[in-house]
Amino acid sequence: MSERNTWIRSLHDLGLAAWFGGSLMGAVGLNGAARDEGGPGQDGARISSSGWAKWAPVNAAAIGAHLFGGGGLLAVNAHRVAAQKGVGASTTAKTVVTAAALAATAYARVLGKKIELASSPDPQDAEKAAKHPIDTDKARRQLAYAQWMVPALTGGLVILNALHGEQQRPEEQLPGVWERARAATHLMPSMH
Repeated sequence: MSERNTWIRSLHDLGLAAWFGGSLMGAVGLNGAARDEGGPGQDGARISSSGWAKWAPVNAAAIGAHLFGGGGLLAVNAHRVAAQKGVGASTTAKTVVTAAALAATAYARVLGKKIELASSPDPQDAEKAAKHPIDTDKARRQLAYAQWMVPALTGGLVILNALHGEQQRPEEQLPGVWERARAATHLMPSMH
């Protein structure tokens, strides 16, 4: 029996596409344009920070859609995760990489907010930044690494998603379930 999960799969895939694509475009396009137009100093940081701040709510929605869809897919495919050889391992890998991508995204946002405050001409922002001074050069370097880690990790999720798609092919499911069952029988004590 074939069951369609179009909506949750769409949330999962569109959320991941926006998370990956937005982070890659920001790291390449937005940061590059900010350097070209504002230079390596405060003006460039202000331009880049403004763009990333505008993207943050969309990115949060994309991540939320991806996580909701992923949870839904896990629920409807729990039988395959338990019974089909290889699916549990790839699901574990996806979970670990997703957690790492979430951590890198959060870290980039925290650093970005600090740089945004430190580079802002607004007196209220300058006052907030003065309460928590940072080494802006060091923070910018760390932010650059974090911003490149996000598309690297979400790109890894795209690859793992492709693997999951291959594992769902009918010619993969039955042999995978058979292999898992055969392996489990070797763990059972003999009845002699």
